[in-house]
Amino acid sequence: MSTPSTPDSTTPAGDASDAGASPDSPQALPDKPRGSRKGLIITAAVVVAAIIAAVVVWATQRNSSTEAAPAGGSAAAATTTVRIGTTEAGAKFWPILIRKAADQGITIKKVDFSDYNQPNRALSQGQIDLNYFQHIFFLANYNVENHDNLIPLASTYIVPLSIYSEKHTAISQIPAGAKVAIPNDDTNQGRALLLLQKAGLLKLKDGGSPLSTPADVLADQSKVSVTAVDASQTVTALPSVAASVINNGFALDAKLDPESALASDDPNSSESAPYINIFAARAKDKDNATYLKVAQLWHDPEVTKAVTEESQNTAEIVTGKSQADLQTALDKLQTEIEHK
Repeated sequence: MSTPSTPDSTTPAGDASDAGASPDSPQALPDKPRGSRKGLIITAAVVVAAIIAAVVVWATQRNSSTEAAPAGGSAAAATTTVRIGTTEAGAKFWPILIRKAADQGITIKKVDFSDYNQPNRALSQGQIDLNYFQHIFFLANYNVENHDNLIPLASTYIVPLSIYSEKHTAISQIPAGAKVAIPNDDTNQGRALLLLQKAGLLKLKDGGSPLSTPADVLADQSKVSVTAVDASQTVTALPSVAASVINNGFALDAKLDPESALASDDPNSSESAPYINIFAARAKDKDNATYLKVAQLWHDPEVTKAVTEESQNTAEIVTGKSQADLQTALDKLQTEIEHK
């Protein structure tokens, strides 16, 4: 999340050798005695009839082929393939998006990744055309670390980050001195700390930012302390801590009820802009009409309905954000990361 080959295959056209006669081809008429005028007449009539039949078949096939092909060229010439790298190849919206793209002459090829470090490299190297797996902050971190310039082509959705607990049913019940688990990755721990600050559980140096770390927690002004763990362990940490800040995907995978969260950040707030998920592209493709069309089709109501339903209605579809808006958010984050 290396480019494994797509499982899709294309049925090859008939081989040139198929043009020869086959066992099912009609056999030639037997010769007639040369001295029989009647035989010559019959033979000529049969040949003419065969020629007429062949012409009718050819004309029918030609008309059928012309109707099947789009104006201006063959079906193959009218189809454009777009390779999209993703860590969410099993998501329910894909068959809908693929079908709608096909109606527009676009063939989408999913390229599945299990390692989040790979889709951006594959995109940069031209092994895929777009990727769909990350938010703006993740892309900013990648660009800075790799001296790259991938861009956010278009927005998709944003999901909340939430606080869960097995021991308490309200933030107010969390006792002073308690431990709270947070994700330890660069692109989510700052968001988790800001959420805990908003919930009144801790204070951050200078008010905090998406780049805050546990070192920025003002212990003497905070009700709780934090324990940073791998994001995938924030669920399993629940029995040993008072609460845990858990990414939406891990929470849903663990069958946690989003309604049971003690608190969540507001995905519609301006502070959540770094966490808008996107289609990412190479800078040279920012105006690529086909890629922009794919992103537009993702916002089709049938597609977004599948996205929100699969997220148990936690996903907020992001509209009204231009490519320039997304790029501004990316540039701001990259500058902050570079000067950290």
